[in-house]
Amino acid sequence: MLWENVQNILDNKSMTIYRLSRETGINENTLYSYSRGISEPSFKNMAKIADALDVSLDIFREEVRK
Repeated sequence: MLWENVQNILDNKSMTIYRLSRETGINENTLYSYSRGISEPSFKNMAKIADALDVSLDIFREEVRK
C-alpha cells in the first residue's frame, strides 16, 4: 500500500502525521484517511508530502506500479 511507504519514511525521520500536516498544509484528518486506506492522495498532495519528507515522488510512483 502507498501509505506504508510514507509511514516508513515518517518513522525513519521520527515525524508524526501532525507534523506532516503542519509542513504540508494538508488537513490532519485527510492524512489519517490516507493512512487508513479510506481515500487516496491526489498528485498535488503527494507532491506536498514528498517535499515535506525530502524525497522524490518517484519513490511513491514505484510503489504504485508494483
